[in-house]
Amino acid sequence: MHIPDGPTSLLELVPFETALAQSQRPSPDYDISKWIFVPNHYTQYRYILGTRGDNPLVCVGINPSTAAPDSLDNTLKSVERIARYNGFDSFLMFNVYAQRATDPDDMERECNARLHRENMKAFDYALSLDKGGHPAIWAAWGTILEKRDYLPSCVRDMIEIGRARNARWYSAGKRSKKGHPHHPLYLRKDSALEPFPVEDYLEGLEVLGNQKRGTAGGF
Repeated sequence: MHIPDGPTSLLELVPFETALAQSQRPSPDYDISKWIFVPNHYTQYRYILGTRGDNPLVCVGINPSTAAPDSLDNTLKSVERIARYNGFDSFLMFNVYAQRATDPDDMERECNARLHRENMKAFDYALSLDKGGHPAIWAAWGTILEKRDYLPSCVRDMIEIGRARNARWYSAGKRSKKGHPHHPLYLRKDSALEPFPVEDYLEGLEVLGNQKRGTAGGF
């Protein structure tokens, strides 16, 4: 279990580019020729965890838990299996918000704008690793997107980055009644990826959110 020590605003955050440079140096803890791990040590937040390849599947959850190189949790083991089944040579686990918390209810109530900015730099980098020019993004955050009001806004920023990178969005498994993409845990290892209309999905969530709050504003 990982319970946050406190608000990420109290941390001395390592900028993504600095953390990326550090992750490219040899490590006694894991094989850097196989793994991408940014930051390259266990801390209160994580930008990217995954394997190296020319055709990665970028899986997007809500927030990181306890996984690390050579110590994947059940969710990431499922991500790795499904990526392989769908023809990808590697996977990258990314998250809408970078704060570690095994229970999403422990995520901070307010978005740390600096952490989010650095996380979006990480997302753009993850998409840049696809050699084919059309990176594949697997939306896999489940209904947990409703846990915090700032999470849909984070996804909207990701959509913009994905559009600039000519990205393709996918989901796997049955979607919820509100259209939320299925979480990777408990999916069959032979689950096929299907096109996911992420922009239409997010617009629908905004309408529901406005109705719930009785306002004309967005998330």
